[in-house]
Amino acid sequence: MTESSRVPDFSLRGKLALITGSTQGLGLAIAQAYAAYGAGVIINGRDAGRVERVVSGLRTAGHQAHAFVHDIGRLDEQEAAYDALCRAAGVPDIVVNNVGIRIRKDLAEASLTEIQELININLVSAVSLSRLAAARMLAHGLEGRFITMTSIAGELARPGDSIYPIAKQGLAGLVRALAVEYGARGVTSNGIAPGTFATESNASLAADPVKGPIVLGRNPMARWGQPHEITGAAVFLASPAASYVNGHILVVDGGFSITF
Repeated sequence: MTESSRVPDFSLRGKLALITGSTQGLGLAIAQAYAAYGAGVIINGRDAGRVERVVSGLRTAGHQAHAFVHDIGRLDEQEAAYDALCRAAGVPDIVVNNVGIRIRKDLAEASLTEIQELININLVSAVSLSRLAAARMLAHGLEGRFITMTSIAGELARPGDSIYPIAKQGLAGLVRALAVEYGARGVTSNGIAPGTFATESNASLAADPVKGPIVLGRNPMARWGQPHEITGAAVFLASPAASYVNGHILVVDGGFSITF
């Protein structure tokens, strides 16, 4: 072993990364970080205008970026859309299952339609996309990386927010299933469990005069996380430095989940 091989390699040069739901929030921050570390990035979203604005900004900054305008939750269209993406941009080495929605309701008050929508978008679409991506990674002999955004809600639950933890716990299962299924073939799978981050989807919670201070009071760091603070974990897990990390869920929550 040479001296240089002992130094952790965090470079993503030559890699192609698909980040679902990457026009805002944590997904956008991860895409920007991957681009900065040398990867080509695929920006995904349902709104063509927003996707193109992000892609244009990355290209202007000198990065390689591709647009993937597709609703990941449209399961009947997913395979054709992914095949078209692979033909146009190449087969992703890195797939970040990030897209998700949140419906904060007591389970008894939620409609079956709301339950199905959240489970389909947050869980089933990630399982389906991972199936497609794994098949193509293996066919092309890639040392692939799956990174799935779970949540501290993958281990914890709170009243009035019942459906989301169900899906996130399912995603934790996906992380481990992919790790066991494909680790021996050079494809690893890990997860990131964010805590309370100041993203668009959490704006109403942060502004709530009752719940907002409760959230801050629970966090040992007494503040919300900023989107860029998720990117160190995301770059690490996608990089050669994490070559022997498989089936792990890395919690990034400022200590929120260790308090009681």
